[in-house]
Amino acid sequence: MATLVSSSPIERLRANIAHQIVGKDRPIQLVLTALLAGGHVLLEDVPGVGKTLLAKSLAKSIDGKFQRIQCTPDLLPSDITGTNIWNPGNREFEFIAGPVFTNILLADEINRATPRTQSALLEVMEERQVTLDGHSRAVAAPFFVIATQNPIESQGTFVLPEAQMDRFMVSLSLGYPDANEELQMLQGLATGNSIATLEPCISSEQLQAMQQQCQQVKVDAAIQKYIVNLVRATRHDREISLGVSPRGSVALYRATQAWAWLQGRTYASPDDVKDLAIYVLSHRILTIGSRRGSQSIERLLQEVPIE
Repeated sequence: MATLVSSSPIERLRANIAHQIVGKDRPIQLVLTALLAGGHVLLEDVPGVGKTLLAKSLAKSIDGKFQRIQCTPDLLPSDITGTNIWNPGNREFEFIAGPVFTNILLADEINRATPRTQSALLEVMEERQVTLDGHSRAVAAPFFVIATQNPIESQGTFVLPEAQMDRFMVSLSLGYPDANEELQMLQGLATGNSIATLEPCISSEQLQAMQQQCQQVKVDAAIQKYIVNLVRATRHDREISLGVSPRGSVALYRATQAWAWLQGRTYASPDDVKDLAIYVLSHRILTIGSRRGSQSIERLLQEVPIE
């Protein structure tokens, strides 16, 4: 077995984030998977469990440009993408770039923005460009969106439409820490451990190189077929009214490559697909009744065979 990851920049990045987010190794691993696979992440959880802290810790650990959008109902699309301003001096319109022109973009409480404003992220998340007044401008590479939302609160929020949800490669929750983890958090406060002390431990160039390495991870034809069969099963299931799109198939394939690479392997296994399916597919489906998407995906993982 070829080892791709040792005491490498990605390990330093993982350790840097874990220094702030105590006891959340799997969520950190999932966020890094989406980052390395070229996708985006949606963090859904109750307030105060570290969603924004995780996003900021990742951003500060990468020596790239970071921008934060605090989403509110009065936020406009131009507040995200930028706008053309008339310059009377040279009698021309000048483009004022919005916060999407960055490497790491944090869209905090994204469901507090109106649907019109949410849609301003659709093009840039998929095509890495912004089109304004007929002119398209590419954003910097790498480009990674990490959004947070509170799924419990409904006052002053707007549910993300299916097209927006489909743009996120991974959706996950952090959950409450256990007693020991919460105690470690408090002890960290006493020792001056804060996000202000974080220093970049990886460059944008190193990140792009690792993303390219992930794309070289071998995915056997049988595993590719398993991904397709699993996705197609969501389109014909009795409990699901809207199945996973082909974008979801590609997302699961790319995430599987990155997940395997993070385990130090040059090849993917069926277990990699099973480890990721709930996080990559659950938010892309609409279920009938009160069933959660994760429950339907869990059942399909038991029903769909690996040929």
